[in-house]
Amino acid sequence: MALESSPTLSLSLVFLIFVSFSSSYAYSSLVHDHVGFVPGKIVEKKFSVFGDSGPPVEDLGHYAGYYSLPNSKEARMFYFFFKSRNSEEDPVVIWLTGGPGCSSELALFYENGPFHINNNLSLIWNDYGWDQASNIIFVDQPIGTGFSYSSDDSDIRHNEVGVSIDLYNFLQEFFKAHVGFLTNDFYITGESYAGHYIPALASWINQSNKQKQGIHINLKGFAIGNGLTNSLVQYKAYPDFALDNGLITKADYGNISKLIPDCEQAVQTCESERGDSCEIALYVCQNIIRAILNITNDINYYDIRRKCEVPPLCYDFQNVDKLLNQQAVKSALGVRDDFQYVLCNKTVHDAMLQDWMRNMEVVIPALLEDEIKMLVYAGDKDLVCNWLGNSWWVNATKWSGKEEFSASPTVKFVVDGVVAGSLNSYGPLSFLKVYDAGHMVPMDQPKVALQMIKSWMKGNLDETTSSASLAIDSLMTKSGSLITFGLLVLYYTVTN
Repeated sequence: MALESSPTLSLSLVFLIFVSFSSSYAYSSLVHDHVGFVPGKIVEKKFSVFGDSGPPVEDLGHYAGYYSLPNSKEARMFYFFFKSRNSEEDPVVIWLTGGPGCSSELALFYENGPFHINNNLSLIWNDYGWDQASNIIFVDQPIGTGFSYSSDDSDIRHNEVGVSIDLYNFLQEFFKAHVGFLTNDFYITGESYAGHYIPALASWINQSNKQKQGIHINLKGFAIGNGLTNSLVQYKAYPDFALDNGLITKADYGNISKLIPDCEQAVQTCESERGDSCEIALYVCQNIIRAILNITNDINYYDIRRKCEVPPLCYDFQNVDKLLNQQAVKSALGVRDDFQYVLCNKTVHDAMLQDWMRNMEVVIPALLEDEIKMLVYAGDKDLVCNWLGNSWWVNATKWSGKEEFSASPTVKFVVDGVVAGSLNSYGPLSFLKVYDAGHMVPMDQPKVALQMIKSWMKGNLDETTSSASLAIDSLMTKSGSLITFGLLVLYYTVTN
């Protein structure tokens, strides 16, 4: 569908991760797929992508499964689970991809999963997969995304309550099926529109734990990558980010900034009236980024260093569709032969339009007060969920450590001796600006992303800095006489 074919679709194509929707939704081929539906049941199988030439299935610890949602007519949620390549005692991590309506296989095969796809559709190990440091779950959600499906339209979700309930119920059954991981630390991660999903799910789990409902999930923290969390604050940051990065002129900045008051008013109406007013707010606020894109023409809005070479996605991800629609692959994963996989789904996306402008930052202060760690990280070359807007809402979050966090020193984040980002942290809150990365940090900076998640989960993210380099930088800012004296001392020592 063309970019300007409808107002609603034109909104979606610049957010929030590659909305290359297909209208060939799974419902049509699954109308009578209710035989054997048992609410609350997990059906799971081990699999290998390497066939007979690879390690035995039992040794790999790779699983694919369906969970039949209890609060549904006949919805099934699909997931992958990969045991850690390091130790089963590593944390359990769940990854949520954004969209809304884009599947977890995007991250699995192009970002932080165990494998990457070759052009001939064979798979190779990802040296920087997050299964190097965690037992990781990739979920296709909300229902209708990826391999998840239902034959009943009423099972489509429209807000974070429905999404969180489904994910919480899934995790309850997952830990029953994998009871050996129940005491492991648990983290929620994801990117893009998952900036909505992640804090909502974290809040739901934390409240359920405190009220002693269900199985206790050992939630320790959540990480949001280039996310959309506080929509109003982040939309207001677009002109500043665009100006700072030379995408627009000062005159453009003045004109585009005049659109902000209408956005603010529309969001206020959304918060008070809900419903259709929230979809109107999305359309009004989208005028801000639309004005920027009209000036920048064919820029890749997920990475401003590049051109949008494959509109409207800007990236070519067709190999994941080709791979996952192979009959042998679907059979190995326990997916119906007649199921047509699509990377991102328009039905799911459209169902969440009234959720878009809702502010999910409001649930975060309570999590921080309960010492649930939060990491917000952002690649510095992304426009749509840029680091500046994320920094603004993080610094504006009202909690007991707000002033201390705002006053925290910005330190260098160093990976293998190379400065890879800048970090601010205080107590349970960390914000990391990742250098030379766009919307998908694990794709653009895989080594940095793996080190980031490992260090953060171990509680020493702020120790991944080079004290020596910082000391040298400090020395270089001192007077020339001090530096000259030091060099003279070094020369005398070496020559005598």
